[in-house]
Amino acid sequence: MVYQVYPRSFADSDGDGVGDLRGVLARLDYLHDLGVDVLWLSPVYRSPMDDNGYDISDYQDIDPLFGTLADLDELIKGLHQRGMKLVMDLVVNHTSDEHPWFTESRSSRDNPKRDWYWWRDPRPGTVPGTPGAEPTNWESHFSGPTWTWDERTGQYYLHIFSRKQPDLNWENPEVRQAVYAMMRWWLDRGVDGFRMDVINMISKDTSLPDTRPRPGSLYGPGDRYFACGPRNHEFLQEMYREVFAGRDAHVLTVGEMPGVTIGDAVLFTDPARRELDMVFQFQHVRLDIGRHKFDPVPLKLPALKASMAAWQTGLAERGWNSLYWSNHDQPRSVSRFGDDSPAHRVASAKTLATVLHLHRGTPYVYQGDELGMANAPFTAITDFRDIQTLRFYAEAAERGEEDLPALLLGMAKRSRDQGRTPVQWDASPGAGFTTGTPWLAVNPDHVTLNAAAEVGDPASVFGHYRRLIALRHEDPVVTDGGFELLLPDHPALWVFLRRGAAAELLVAANFSADVVAAALPLDRDWAAADAVLTSLTGESPLQPPPDLKLRPWESVVWRRARP
Repeated sequence: MVYQVYPRSFADSDGDGVGDLRGVLARLDYLHDLGVDVLWLSPVYRSPMDDNGYDISDYQDIDPLFGTLADLDELIKGLHQRGMKLVMDLVVNHTSDEHPWFTESRSSRDNPKRDWYWWRDPRPGTVPGTPGAEPTNWESHFSGPTWTWDERTGQYYLHIFSRKQPDLNWENPEVRQAVYAMMRWWLDRGVDGFRMDVINMISKDTSLPDTRPRPGSLYGPGDRYFACGPRNHEFLQEMYREVFAGRDAHVLTVGEMPGVTIGDAVLFTDPARRELDMVFQFQHVRLDIGRHKFDPVPLKLPALKASMAAWQTGLAERGWNSLYWSNHDQPRSVSRFGDDSPAHRVASAKTLATVLHLHRGTPYVYQGDELGMANAPFTAITDFRDIQTLRFYAEAAERGEEDLPALLLGMAKRSRDQGRTPVQWDASPGAGFTTGTPWLAVNPDHVTLNAAAEVGDPASVFGHYRRLIALRHEDPVVTDGGFELLLPDHPALWVFLRRGAAAELLVAANFSADVVAAALPLDRDWAAADAVLTSLTGESPLQPPPDLKLRPWESVVWRRARP
């Protein structure tokens, strides 16, 4: 089980309102008690913090905001002493515009590092620096064009994200070797693996074709020209040879890949191809998105089940799944996929965890999910800090085409800030996160929803996560068993089988606020199976399988020997 720490929001040791490495160190026993195998640490490198550390200005140093290299060395040691591993975030599609590589690259057209980034002339027949003069009409993931005009050298540079995040040119072998050297440096320091940020965007279509613009805009999504590009597999295989091959211990590698298909993922994660261990795909977290990210639409459970099942089937023979509901780029899962009302928050948080962890693959727990943390009550644009949210709102206000109050409601549901509110450790004013003023407001519900109230309580969300993770560690059916989805079209029940060589698991979950009954297509012997995990501590289901009846947001896992 991998646990993601977004350090800015995890624990603040010095009272400046921002989480840091020593804050993580102080909570290692908490993570060990939960059952964590691997800690994934979001970026702590030196950075101007335009995108909260995903704009790196020095890959081989720690930003003073988070601590020092000595603090990181101590964290590695502390994790290893407790039998846990450390995966670092690797952001090598782009750097900060304040990285020395880019400073050199933009200094002149004949600088040796000029070709380390993507520089192009304006579109012929246009006025440089004006809308429409960009080399392509690609739209940035952070709004606006993907190209910024550089007055000094008279060319544009490419940035798929913020203008302060110029894209590295992986076509240049010197760039690749510099990245590989940096990765080896971290592994030699004791890091156990990498989560690779948008690693399927490192290979672009070098002909740089235009895309179809959005209605009423000069720009449109150009992802098909820079996602899973022509040399993506080649680059990752080279990375494996140059960085991972021949090491004493296996290096855990996971690639974040927006837009990746099942077919792509099979290739990226097939062990025989020596590229990556697993990928982060986005299909299931795009099912409830309308015209844009901040236009949420109702999510139908059969669609969510079908998406998850398709990936189970598609990677059953080759490759491996990453399993997640939320992370630093997503809102809180209990507010998105569950029910965060006081009546059902605890039950739905447990049931979401049960369903996710009992699929085949490696589960990822985002900080606070193990407590059932929910979205915060953001109501004004001043409540937000996320660059993506703020830029989208500013452009929408400037165009005058959006219903701004409706947009704010959508942002309150989908902004990345919802996953970044400080972890709620206790009921104190700073939620035990900080003694100072937090960089992002603490959710007011921390007074009752916090780790101090849950750790040690077997009926809590935390207690359920501990039992669930222990089941994964103890039962090989969870890791190795086959997967079969039952009742795929049922609007409220999520039911599936896991079949191992010697035993079977039946997982049944009610994704509604009503009592729900259904006849499962199973033999009657399932009525005698052992319930090995229940979301309602100490309670038996109203009716065992195959004639199943579950309470609101109840989930149960049964186990029996293979007939």
